[in-house]
Amino acid sequence: MKFSALIGISCILAQQLGAAAGDSNLIILDATGVRNLGIETVEAVERDFESTVFAIGRIEEIPSSRSVLSSRIPGRIVSLSVFEGDSVSEGQILAKVESRQLGNPPPTIELKAPQAGLVVNSHVRLGQPVEPDSELLDISDRSRMWAVAKIPEQEAAQVELGSQAHIRVPALGGELIEATLYRFGVDADRQAGAVEGIFVLENPEGNLKPGMRAEFSIVLEKRNNVMTIPRESVQGDPSGRVVFVRDFELPNAFVRAPVVLGEQNDRFVEVLAGLFPGDEVVTRGSYSLAFAGGGSGISLKEALDAAHGHEHNEDGSEMTPEQRPARQGEKAGAHGHEHHGEVGRWLLFYAIGMTVLCAFLGQRLLGRSKPGKG
Repeated sequence: MKFSALIGISCILAQQLGAAAGDSNLIILDATGVRNLGIETVEAVERDFESTVFAIGRIEEIPSSRSVLSSRIPGRIVSLSVFEGDSVSEGQILAKVESRQLGNPPPTIELKAPQAGLVVNSHVRLGQPVEPDSELLDISDRSRMWAVAKIPEQEAAQVELGSQAHIRVPALGGELIEATLYRFGVDADRQAGAVEGIFVLENPEGNLKPGMRAEFSIVLEKRNNVMTIPRESVQGDPSGRVVFVRDFELPNAFVRAPVVLGEQNDRFVEVLAGLFPGDEVVTRGSYSLAFAGGGSGISLKEALDAAHGHEHNEDGSEMTPEQRPARQGEKAGAHGHEHHGEVGRWLLFYAIGMTVLCAFLGQRLLGRSKPGKG
């Protein structure tokens, strides 16, 4: 029991020593460190907060937007003016077909575009024979597209026609597109366990193409005056979330602030406790900042000296007139004090270890000296 108690005391002393030399909640960098980490900040503000449902999906062509070019008479293609990828206007002459009727030359007919759009498929070549049932060209009007979301079945009941969504298409750089729910799909996806929600997107430049991946944040409700910060500001594990707040006085200094979080959506997270409106919270660079400090920056004293233009004590307190003359002598012996501090720390560890070892050996010797039973 005595040996176990000594072990416990030794562990407590070691933990206290580690805590005394541990990381501070204040991280101070120099200007170069701030630039290297690419640190950017935003103000924590109260804003309208949206509760959302996240879904993934694809960009698809509107079925009614596709048409087919065909010939009413049999013959052969004697002129073809467009190919896959060409844009056409309604009524534009796309091909000519020479009929099989007698004549010198045989009569020809012009094939005109049934609608404006993009030639997406060509099934014909110059000189090729054609029949009335042949599909020659496929034309698609892509000025508007469908964005089809796979909404999880357990959340689909909360989504209604007309619900607003923020849609991000990674292939286009992630810019948000606003849209409203137009209709639901006629069938559920059994394999994915999802219901299709269809949104109509304007596509005047033709940048949206069928098959592109899309990410949806479908808005369920809005709450007013909710303290929020960008999601990328939050670091730490689920049991200990923290953010980094710019110090209001020291330049290039950041405070690690524990926070209590609420709901989150695709862009923001609700803060229930730990921040005040106007706090400057680190966004870009917050992950790297979690590993900064630890001697990589400047000390609290150096930061305060630079900020106020006069010397401070090591703990950041103001230096009194009596302390200033003595400070000159301290600077001369600073390295010696640091060395003695390190030696003292190791001596403490050595004393703890020897105490444990002596207790263990004493217990063994007492055990051997006891007379046997019987």
